[in-house]
Amino acid sequence: MSERKVLQKYYPPDFDPRVFTRRHGRKPENSGPRIQTVRLMAPFSMKCMTCGEFIYRGRKFNSRKETNVEQRYLNIQIFQFHIKCTRCSAEIIFRTDPKNNDYAMVRGAVRNMEPWRNRVMEEETIDERLDRLELEEAEAAGEEEKNAMADLEAKNADARREMAAADMLDEIRQRNARIHRSEKEGTDYADTIVRAEDEERAGQEKEDEEAAKKAFEDARLRIEALSCGLDDSSGSEEMLQQPQSVYDSPPVALVPPPSFKRVVKKKKDHSALLGIKKKPTLV
Repeated sequence: MSERKVLQKYYPPDFDPRVFTRRHGRKPENSGPRIQTVRLMAPFSMKCMTCGEFIYRGRKFNSRKETNVEQRYLNIQIFQFHIKCTRCSAEIIFRTDPKNNDYAMVRGAVRNMEPWRNRVMEEETIDERLDRLELEEAEAAGEEEKNAMADLEAKNADARREMAAADMLDEIRQRNARIHRSEKEGTDYADTIVRAEDEERAGQEKEDEEAAKKAFEDARLRIEALSCGLDDSSGSEEMLQQPQSVYDSPPVALVPPPSFKRVVKKKKDHSALLGIKKKPTLV
């Protein structure tokens, strides 16, 4: 490894050490433009003025960035970039353009024609540009307001849907609880539900029952009158008023009145209608 170390250096005969002076301190800021080496891409398509080479947008270069403190626009620093043509190595310089929010060519190349950009720059004036920007801002604000209203309506619809679903769930829970309670108490849940048709049917049954009782009572009185042979005038007048077919008919045996006692129906299983599956009981 000793042969790799350089312990002696060659000094030519005309070497003068006084030419090289040591610099003390930093370079003052206002002494001139500062230059840095940066890596960038071409911001637009261009054509070299020396050899006619076309450089497309996005081509990468090792460029020198020049910062001149005196070049400013509305207190915005303007930077210049120096690149070389990929074919003839001619110097091409372009700079930032804060006024138009773009880049501007300085020398060495010409920017390719862009119809959409050139048409706007030629036809649109400052007043038209201000009007266009105001219109765009108003449209953006209106669209944001419209989007906000649409979001609010969607949220309200979701809230109403959730409330309806919660009410339905509560109703189903209450119904299941009543069914479970009726099953524990041994009562028929179907009998506890009162409907309009059930009330109408009950009223009709009551009327039929009263009519039947009245008819049986009249028949019983007539049979008793025939069997006992009433002799009083009132009874004879009553019998005269009765139709002849009643007296001509033979005596009828006494029939016990029918019983209208309510018969308990067999308990119905309503769990299948509600979509409830019961576990099979183990015997």
